[in-house]
Amino acid sequence: MTTALRHILDRWRLCAVLAAAGMLAAAHAFETFGGYAPCMLCLRQREAYWAALALGAAFMVLVRMPGGPRWRAATCWVLGLVFLVGAGVAAYHAGVEWKFWPGPSACAVTAGGVSAADLSAFLEGAPVRAPACDEAAWIFAGLSMAGWNALISLGLAILSAMAALRERSKR
Repeated sequence: MTTALRHILDRWRLCAVLAAAGMLAAAHAFETFGGYAPCMLCLRQREAYWAALALGAAFMVLVRMPGGPRWRAATCWVLGLVFLVGAGVAAYHAGVEWKFWPGPSACAVTAGGVSAADLSAFLEGAPVRAPACDEAAWIFAGLSMAGWNALISLGLAILSAMAALRERSKR
C-alpha cells in the first residue's frame, strides 16, 4: 500500500466529506454553468452525497469524543454503505438511460430551468418539456454522468471498506 493511500485511509472521514462536497459541487457546476437541468434521478443521486457529507462531518466529531475511537471502523462501514447505495441509484439511472429497464413514471414531471423565452412560449400555449431520466444529457468516453457517478461512488465505497479494515487492524 502506498504512503498516499495510507494517509487517505487514515483520514477517511475527512476525505469522504471532501469527496462528497466535490461531487455535489461538480453536479452544481454542470447545472449552473453547463445548463444541464437535472432530472428526478439526478437529484436522487445527490442525496447519497448529502448524506455522506453530513454523516462524515458528524463522524469526525464522534471519533474525537470520549469513547469515540471505538466507533472508527463502524463509521467507515456506514460511509461505505452510503456510497454503495449511491452507486446503486446511479447504476439504475444509467440503466434507464441505456433503456435496459424503464425509469420511474414521475420522471417526466420534474421541473427544469426556465428562460424568458420558455416562459413566453408557455404563456402562448407551447408544451414544456422537463428533463427526462431516460436521456443522457452528457456523455464522455461512452459513459453518462450517471455512469461516471456509479463508478466514482463504487470507488468511494471500496475506499470506505479499506479504511474500515485498516481501522480494525490498528487496534
